[in-house]
Amino acid sequence: MGALSGGYNLCCFCRHRCLTWHIYPELLAARLSDTIMAGMFIYVDVSAAVHHRAGLGRYGDSLVRELSGMMPDRLALFYNQERGVEPLNGLEHLPSRTVSLGYKPWRMAVWMGQLARLPFNRLVPGALLFHATEHLLMPLWGVPTVLTIHDLIPQLLPEHHKPLNRWYLNWTMPLYCRRADHIIAVSEATRRDLLATYHLPPEKVTVIHEAASARFRPQTESAHERVRGMYGLPDNYLLYVGTIEPRKNLERLLEAWTPLRRSGDCPPLVIAGKRGWLSDSFYAALEASRVREDIILTGYVQDADLPVIYSAATAFVWPSLYEGFGLPPLEAMTCGTPVVCADVSSMPEVVGDAALLFDPLEVEAMRKTIRRLVMDRDLREELRRRGLVQAAKFSWSRAARETLAVYSRLLAAHSA
Repeated sequence: MGALSGGYNLCCFCRHRCLTWHIYPELLAARLSDTIMAGMFIYVDVSAAVHHRAGLGRYGDSLVRELSGMMPDRLALFYNQERGVEPLNGLEHLPSRTVSLGYKPWRMAVWMGQLARLPFNRLVPGALLFHATEHLLMPLWGVPTVLTIHDLIPQLLPEHHKPLNRWYLNWTMPLYCRRADHIIAVSEATRRDLLATYHLPPEKVTVIHEAASARFRPQTESAHERVRGMYGLPDNYLLYVGTIEPRKNLERLLEAWTPLRRSGDCPPLVIAGKRGWLSDSFYAALEASRVREDIILTGYVQDADLPVIYSAATAFVWPSLYEGFGLPPLEAMTCGTPVVCADVSSMPEVVGDAALLFDPLEVEAMRKTIRRLVMDRDLREELRRRGLVQAAKFSWSRAARETLAVYSRLLAAHSA
């Protein structure tokens, strides 16, 4: 099954020294060191991070970097490993366990293991607790498990997923949610969707918000000039950042933006992100655009350049039809860029009163809202100020502390 041999069965964990856990996360690491025997770890699955899987990967990477400073002697990493996969940069010192399977075979193995109730404990020896940070929960006996749910796109917007992926998640997600001891939802909107879709007990789901990376912040004019030259960007531009796929609603954005550009009421449109699935119709609309020369596709943007591209933009637009959290608007606000975005799912929760909102299905409403923002310098400055205040409410340090509190409560219940 994997690259490990041997294992540690925690089914008789309660025969060992009984633990009393303080619920406050800042004390959890000390309690771990004081009361847990050597060789026992809290494992966090970072498969999405080592495979560079966009938002899911950023979540796992950012969380374990914060956790590593809070419980350096008790944190261990797990991931499925295939050719070309490297450990997370800077975290090589942490204990790590891997399974030598590609992504798709590993997903199927986990599902079959859950259906057969076959424990995978040997893959995580000495596990005290296991945290699955993407929508994949391996079966474990005698080990408390936490599952992070980022969104319910396959269930709520099935037309925006590939059929095979949709089929897999529709079968497995209800099972994984039932089997997890506790679930972390990345937004209140995702929590509501979970409770309504899978009828879970409300006390089983805790909301812990994501955050922008610390590298996102307002940039200097010299940095703006460097990145404009590198990516061929104009002095003023309307920016979208994200994968190009149907859920992002970019065809309606083109329809809303085009008349504004033709009348001179809006700057060029920059789309920063790589091509995703089911995107042929967007590219057809792009090539048919009467202002195609004013649409700049940067392709993949290096992590170091992304904060500068945000910071240099006149405004940031986010027309997505659904987001479990919606990180790009938060990143934009953190960089001091005024935001206009859709008023659905988690977006109002993330942006608060620091952005202009529109109905993403109404092209005319989108057009009027974008025009209002780009034409009003005072409004942009006010939203810039509000955005920095709103973005400061979110941090990975806070997310890690709240995650540790979830671990603490689970371990207390498990050892009672």
